[in-house]
Amino acid sequence: MSASSANTASDALTYDKAGVKYDQVDPVKLLAQQSAKATAQHVAAHGFPEVSASRGESAYVLDIGHAYLASIVECLGTKVLVADAVYRETGKSFYAAIAQDTIAMAVNDLITVGATPLVVQAYWAAGGSDWFNDRTRAADLISGWKAACDVCKLSWGGGETPALAGVVEGDTIDLGASCVGLVQPKSRLSLGEKLAPGNAIVLLASSGIHANGVSLARKLAERLPKGYQTDIAPNEKSGQTFGEALLAPTTLYAPVTEALANAGIAVNYTVNITGHGWRKLLRHTSEFTYRIREIPPVPPVLSFMQREAKLDNTEAYGTLNMGAGFALFVDAKDAERTAHIAHTCGIEAWVAGSVEAGRKQAIIEPIGVTYSADDLKLR
Repeated sequence: MSASSANTASDALTYDKAGVKYDQVDPVKLLAQQSAKATAQHVAAHGFPEVSASRGESAYVLDIGHAYLASIVECLGTKVLVADAVYRETGKSFYAAIAQDTIAMAVNDLITVGATPLVVQAYWAAGGSDWFNDRTRAADLISGWKAACDVCKLSWGGGETPALAGVVEGDTIDLGASCVGLVQPKSRLSLGEKLAPGNAIVLLASSGIHANGVSLARKLAERLPKGYQTDIAPNEKSGQTFGEALLAPTTLYAPVTEALANAGIAVNYTVNITGHGWRKLLRHTSEFTYRIREIPPVPPVLSFMQREAKLDNTEAYGTLNMGAGFALFVDAKDAERTAHIAHTCGIEAWVAGSVEAGRKQAIIEPIGVTYSADDLKLR
C-alpha cells in the first residue's frame, strides 16, 4: 500500500470510528437469542407454538392456528438528533418525517416474514415534559405517525409517552414502535425455506439514508465547516443541505408486499437492508452465493457521505443501504412482474441478480466487492 492510500484509509470515517462497533454488539445479540429461545415453552403452553425458524429473523412468529402472528419492536435511533439540530438551526420541522422513519423501522421488519401489518404502538420517551410544550414539533410528530399508519393500513393502538429526565437528553425524544401483524393465509410465510438457486433478487429503491448509518452521518457533520447546512451537491445548485437530505423519510415497503400477495406472487425470502448494509443479503442460514449484477443509483446524500467520509466501496456498501432499502427473493419467472408491481406502488425496483449454489457469499459485481459468511454474524 502506498503512503497516500494508507493516509486515505486512516482518514476514513468508518462506522466503527463513529462509535458503532458491530463486533461488540452482535455477540450480545446472539447471546440474547440463545436465552430467548428457552422461553418459547411459555407461549407453547397456551397452545401457540413458535415458528422456530423465525428466531434470528427480522420478526418473531407464532402459530395461532388459522394464521401466524408476527411481532416486532424497533427504535428510530439517533436520527432524531439530526431533526433536532436542523430544527434549531433553521426552524424547519422534520418531526413528521422521523415519525414515518420510526414506523418504517418496525413495519419494514415485520413484512419480511410475509405478515400484513395490523397494529402499531408508539413509544415516545422525552427528556422532560417541556418537550411536548412545543406544539409545532409535537403536532408534526403526531401527524406524521398517523400518515404512516394510513399508508400501511395500520391501526394506531396507543402508546407510552414518559418524561425521562436524566435518562434521555433534555430537549430531545427517543422514538420507538412495536408492531403486530398476521400471516394469512399461512402460505404467505416467508422464512427462506423455499429460497433456492435460480431465485431472482429484486432490489427496491431507498429514499436516502433511511435510519441506519446516522451515527456516521452525525460524526461527519462535525467535520464539515458548515455542518448540516453543507450543500451536498454545490455544482448542481440543488440547494439541498446535508441535514435536510438526511431527513428524507424512510420508504414504507408494506404496500409492495401487500400488492405482491394480492397478485399471487410468492416471495421466497425478504431482507430489510438496514444495519450492516448489503451484508444483510447473507442473513439466511442457507449456504448460497448471492450474485448482484446490477446496482441502483446511489442517492446523492449517500454519495456525498461516501466521498466526504472517504469510505471505500466495501465499507460503504457494508454500512449504508447505498440506494437499495429492501430485497425480495422470488422465482425467476416472477422477477420482472415483481419489479413492475413495485413500480406501480411508486417504488423503483431492479432485477439485480440471482441466487446460486455455492459457498455463502454476496458478490456485488459492478463494484468488485464480495462479502463472506464471516462478515455477518447475526444468528
